[in-house]
Amino acid sequence: MTGPTPQPMIALWRRLAPRFLPFADAATAELPLGRLLRLSLFQMSVGMAVVLLSGTLNRVMIVELGVATWLVALMVSLPLVFAPFRALIGFRSDTFRSVLGWRRVPFIWFGSLLQFGGLAILPFALLILSGEAHGSIVWGHVGAAVGFLMVGAGLHTTQTAGLALATDLATPESRPRVVALLYVMLLVGMVASALIFGWALADYSEKRLIQVIQAAAVVTLVLNLIALWKQEVRDPRRTDPRRARPSFRASWARFMAGGRASRLLVAVGLGTAAFSMQDILLEPYGGEILGLSVSATTVLTALLAGGTLVGFALAARLLGQGIDPHRLSAIGALAGAVAFTLVIFAAPMDSPLLFRAGTVLIGFGAGLFAVGTLIAAMALADGEHNGLALGAWGAVQACAAGLAIAAGGALRDGVSVLAADGTLGAALVSPATGYGVVYTIEVVLLFATLAVIGPLVHAAGPDRVRPSAKFGLAELPG
Repeated sequence: MTGPTPQPMIALWRRLAPRFLPFADAATAELPLGRLLRLSLFQMSVGMAVVLLSGTLNRVMIVELGVATWLVALMVSLPLVFAPFRALIGFRSDTFRSVLGWRRVPFIWFGSLLQFGGLAILPFALLILSGEAHGSIVWGHVGAAVGFLMVGAGLHTTQTAGLALATDLATPESRPRVVALLYVMLLVGMVASALIFGWALADYSEKRLIQVIQAAAVVTLVLNLIALWKQEVRDPRRTDPRRARPSFRASWARFMAGGRASRLLVAVGLGTAAFSMQDILLEPYGGEILGLSVSATTVLTALLAGGTLVGFALAARLLGQGIDPHRLSAIGALAGAVAFTLVIFAAPMDSPLLFRAGTVLIGFGAGLFAVGTLIAAMALADGEHNGLALGAWGAVQACAAGLAIAAGGALRDGVSVLAADGTLGAALVSPATGYGVVYTIEVVLLFATLAVIGPLVHAAGPDRVRPSAKFGLAELPG
């Protein structure tokens, strides 16, 4: 028989765990790791819905069902219609009246039901679009649009209230690591669901697709139910219907007072737009300009996600050490500017390696920027209005991303036509010109982001614990 484990060995393992598991120290006595991981399941359901709508159904409706590309693009963008309401959703969850004493749980549950309902409608719409059912194909278009809109409304509601609940449960010290972990779980949900959907639809048929969507609807409901089970403590005093509630306008004015919130939201919009314009261009750029194969361009998604994961992990570590979140966001923006410069120069140098390095760095910068700005937004709200702050951040981010993706595609196509016609001059008659213009605009937007966010770093005050100012761009004047 072996003897008892020496105490030094136990102490060594305790020191090693947080070092090699970046989010092991996100847990606290108030929010143990098991409970935190269970709560993060709502992010996995959101990631699954995003992959299903913008990936699987996008391709199937265009290729297999023959729906017009512009119509599918319109349907995929419908969830963005609900994005501006995230601030209102967060505010309503802050001030919800309930005799049961819950603020966040009803919104997470209602959002889950919307997701489930939208996914339940989509199979019937697809049956009509495939010609397997009687009736005008217009009803298939209407049903698909309603399904997309419901799923979008549900995931925005669930994510806003879920992040607010995590903020309520986490201590101020552990909050940065908790937020980073939640966004890692969002990526895990996207990657895992993409792999599972790909495996399930390897032998494609309309029946198999409907089964996959139905399974996703059930899994969404199960995951979200497990996530919110016994998470929020009931507090009837806080949700008493007789308690006075401020209006949304008054709360919004209070949140925006002083100009810090508005400057941060402008930075979020600019930075998110800068990182998002390339969303639908990286793979075509690799294939058309650098001659990469389909399998090689598919790997780009994994490289981008890997860079983002590293960014999340580093953000959690640096924020835990006390770095100013505005400074962290500025570092992410600068990393993005370097990344897009690498991508631009990959074409004239005909270097796939440079392109792949730029892709990883794009994901890395985006991860730092997203976590940094989210933590900064959370710091602007008091404990009673976490939902409003998170909702405002989410609304600006979602709207900026959607508009930037659309603008990026339109700019690339428009500039490419002008370049091919020789309108821009003989030196720019190249298929790379359209892509290069978009990437250059993204670099400009990132430097504009640095200029906007710089005064927020300076305004943190001398009493805040901050690292030495080796990174001068964070101090750019506004």
